[in-house]
Amino acid sequence: MSDVRCLTRLRHYKCMESTQFNSQILNHSDKLFRFAKSILRNVDAAQDAVQELILKLWEKRNMLDEVENMQAFTMRSMRNLCLDTIRQNREEVELAVEFEYIEPNPYQQTERNDLATRIRGMIDNLPELQRTIIRMRDVEEMEISEIAYITSLTENAVSVNLSRARQKIREKILNEQKRVEDTIWK
Repeated sequence: MSDVRCLTRLRHYKCMESTQFNSQILNHSDKLFRFAKSILRNVDAAQDAVQELILKLWEKRNMLDEVENMQAFTMRSMRNLCLDTIRQNREEVELAVEFEYIEPNPYQQTERNDLATRIRGMIDNLPELQRTIIRMRDVEEMEISEIAYITSLTENAVSVNLSRARQKIREKILNEQKRVEDTIWK
């Protein structure tokens, strides 16, 4: 269901106050930014998308009181806005995902950074739907039901795509490890 239809189906038009808006919408702005950045692969474009979505939601705040799951609604709206942006621009941009590591050993930290970079590359090479789902579940820690709502899929379809994405990543990692071991022991 599109965002517009979701909003027009609302029956009550009680206006949302700014404190409610702050607690229900602005509290999710960091998550919205990370989600937009994972789709758009550009920090500036992600910031613009978050600002645009917040402005649109503010303008329609009188229709938001009846939304049952505000986080899922805003995430779905962000996904749709980002996909619209991609369709309009059709240019690829680089994704810079930040990971925080607390490692006492610099060698271990380097190894983890290298693995994280390789895994990000593997995720980037997944089909768009699998890439989106694995990021929403494993990075954003969203529930399967929320992902299903945002992506307009059934929960079963989300689970299947998540499983397939994880399996592809697992196979690629195991193949890399096997190649390294074969190289070392030759």
